[in-house]
Amino acid sequence: MNTQIMTTARPKTRLFVDATLEAGAQVSLLKDQAHYVSRVMRQDVGASALLFNGHDGEWLAHISSISKTQCQLSLEAQTRQQQSEPDIWLVFAPIKKSRMDFMIEKATELGASRLLPVFTRNTDVSRVNVERLQATALESAEQCERLNVPQVDKAVDLDNLIRDWDPSRQLYIMDETGTGNPAIPAFSSLSQPGKPAAILIGPEGGFTASELDQLRDLAFVTPVTLGPRVLRAETAALTALASWQVFQGDGCAARMR
Repeated sequence: MNTQIMTTARPKTRLFVDATLEAGAQVSLLKDQAHYVSRVMRQDVGASALLFNGHDGEWLAHISSISKTQCQLSLEAQTRQQQSEPDIWLVFAPIKKSRMDFMIEKATELGASRLLPVFTRNTDVSRVNVERLQATALESAEQCERLNVPQVDKAVDLDNLIRDWDPSRQLYIMDETGTGNPAIPAFSSLSQPGKPAAILIGPEGGFTASELDQLRDLAFVTPVTLGPRVLRAETAALTALASWQVFQGDGCAARMR
């Protein structure tokens, strides 16, 4: 029996849960989520919500019981089947907190499947709060109606990143020197649709000459220029992701309901 339904009025509450989603199942929210639903969203018994877990699609549920610290929902039917997303990673040198949070939020909206902080020689930030960034990505995925949440990795040094890199994944480095390939040919004719890819954004001070030489010598690396202006790291990241999605990803795909 096909339990998938179409909803016209979308529920106000949408949450990622770590539970199996199927018709008739009962899902208990974590304490923080229960507080959010009851106190922030001011939902009560009978209110509807949408749940997703990254592999069972999106499901319509109704609150069966709720208090300040607990909330249980009854699953009714699937609203969207799980869909695969383009395999694009964002590799970035950490920047200041508020701007990095913004970058993570928007990269999630733009469909980045994995977020990898990397330390370069000119990186000013020395510590990365992976848990905070993962929470930011989760909240963004809930709001932008993604069906999964991108993974945020622990920060690594650039040398270790390159050493362990799978050469089957094309790595596009944003080259602020202006000597890279223009974005349109780099993301279209110079690559293969559907091929795993990643975008590498350097620090505010830019890559060093030796880092650029090291990267350019790698067969799986394509240097890319984003135009004549010098962009902030977060601007470059989002510009590159949006451009890649247009030519290689789901930028032209129809919205599925």
